[in-house]
Amino acid sequence: MEKSKDQKAPRDLIVSSAHLALGSSPALSELEYGSVLFSHAFNRWMVRCMAAAGVPSLSPVEILIIHSVRHRDRPKTLSDLCLVLDIEDTHVANYAVKKLDAAGLVKTGKSGKEKVIQVTDKGLEALTRYSEIRERLLVEATKVSGLSQDDLSSIASHLRALSGYYEQAARSAATL
Repeated sequence: MEKSKDQKAPRDLIVSSAHLALGSSPALSELEYGSVLFSHAFNRWMVRCMAAAGVPSLSPVEILIIHSVRHRDRPKTLSDLCLVLDIEDTHVANYAVKKLDAAGLVKTGKSGKEKVIQVTDKGLEALTRYSEIRERLLVEATKVSGLSQDDLSSIASHLRALSGYYEQAARSAATL
């Protein structure tokens, strides 16, 4: 069987599970391994950037939540946060909100019967520092990579689409 120009030989693949790369889509195995590495690097980045911004000891989920609470400067409900961040277990998000509240980074209140979460001035200051550090260390580094804003947007679009395929496959696997 002759391989196409775009197909890599099995020994050229960068994967963590060679047995999965033996199927009909070895590139998907490469993508999965790249996703694992990216996910861990992104989580590490968020934690270290937030620590550099003066707020150590937050988990990646807590950092994602405070960023989402800040999004568009509107209060968020717990269900909003879980939906946007694809958090299945509301207890995880609720625990994170309680920790952020105890640290003075967010405050909770009521809007009708719903609990809403808002960023405090202290939280806003931390997020401003985070943004400045991100701009200096990460944005500048990606500019020299040769990836344009359009390239990054295209990658993000593909990742969102792929997440849908994995979600559907997960639902299907649950019925087997």
